[in-house]
Amino acid sequence: MTAPTLAPPVPVAPATTAADHAVHDALTLRTLEESLRSVLDQEHRAALVADTAAVAAEGPAALDRRFPAAGRDYGRGPLPGWADWAVEDAVRAVLLLALTRYGTSGAALAREAGERYAHGDAAERRGVLRALPFLPLGDRAVHLTDDAVRTNDNRLIAAALGPYARAHLDQYRWRQAVLKCLFTGIPLARVAGLHERRDAELARMAHGFAAERRAADRPVPADLWTVATLDH
Repeated sequence: MTAPTLAPPVPVAPATTAADHAVHDALTLRTLEESLRSVLDQEHRAALVADTAAVAAEGPAALDRRFPAAGRDYGRGPLPGWADWAVEDAVRAVLLLALTRYGTSGAALAREAGERYAHGDAAERRGVLRALPFLPLGDRAVHLTDDAVRTNDNRLIAAALGPYARAHLDQYRWRQAVLKCLFTGIPLARVAGLHERRDAELARMAHGFAAERRAADRPVPADLWTVATLDH
């Protein structure tokens, strides 16, 4: 018996502008969905199809219970093949993306993502951040990555510095975010696009940070040198 898909065809696609693009392509989304299916049993696969269909049919109101309950309903374990992702992250990404089938796009979609982030707990906020590169938002949700980087929650900071930040965070803010990782002990390997975006100014900042740590007789993060030099 063929497993049901998470995103059945919809006759009318939502209107978007050229700026409202997603970072990830359809193949990456399909990979996420397949990873999610692989860890759900048949009952939960069917439930997710029903939940995404409800969001597509009813819009944001259908998220009010489903989005917070993702961990309880589907599980909080690791998502196979997706480093640092939990099952609930993938469910929340799929649910948010279902809003586009309802017709929510552009600024309205960014506003809905922002509402789920603003009123959610840490897990819900992480789910929004994980979902951002899958949503056709352009740079409309950069303020969410900014907010996450300002927190002291390493889970949120790491989630914020994924492919969405790589694509849309300006270089000044991106450098500050990388430095925040060094301050808080987040492995730099979690920063998407690190080797592509590192530059001489970030190297200078990293050297300054290392000097401050040594002067305070504190350890220097072992991975600091991945940004303190531009050698490839």
